[in-house]
Amino acid sequence: MHQAGRAGERRRAIFKSLHKCVIEQGYSKTTLADVARTAGMSPSHLLYYFPGLDSILQHYFSYIIERIIFRMSSFRSEPRDRKIELLSELFFGGSSEDKAEIGFMLECFGVAVHDKELQREKVGVDQFCKNYLQELFEPTSPSKAHARNSAEVAYAMLVGLRTASYFDESLSPRRARSVFRDEMLARARPMAVEAAP
Repeated sequence: MHQAGRAGERRRAIFKSLHKCVIEQGYSKTTLADVARTAGMSPSHLLYYFPGLDSILQHYFSYIIERIIFRMSSFRSEPRDRKIELLSELFFGGSSEDKAEIGFMLECFGVAVHDKELQREKVGVDQFCKNYLQELFEPTSPSKAHARNSAEVAYAMLVGLRTASYFDESLSPRRARSVFRDEMLARARPMAVEAAP
């Protein structure tokens, strides 16, 4: 295996290690030594690939965001109802691992409060998602402004349900997925435009 391939493999192993450590103990309790040990390397070797723990998180978060944007973009040519189903699967899945994934993202969002790079990434993906949802609602909305408002509500619902499904034992990711899908389908129905008097 050539150098670039091996470096890419090492970086992916470091990402997986960070992910595992954060899910098990949270980001604030995760150390560079923890990540290195879980990745099967020394801290000094890990520093060859990333200058520190924050850098690993920033690069990994960027990678996750790129994957989300890629997946959502791949749904664009689907019919509206199928697009909603695919969005529901993407953000809520329904398996037991999904709760851990939601926890990992909540950890990232918490770090983003004080980390300008993560904050920039989060704002970017938030805007992408809202624009995407606006495009989804525009064909059945009476106006562009209404579609934008619907997108804001839908994104707030998505974020709120994901967060609630992590903390609320009575709301599993599978149930949150069903609630999100059903509400999205209801909101995407064509609206009757009232005739002027």
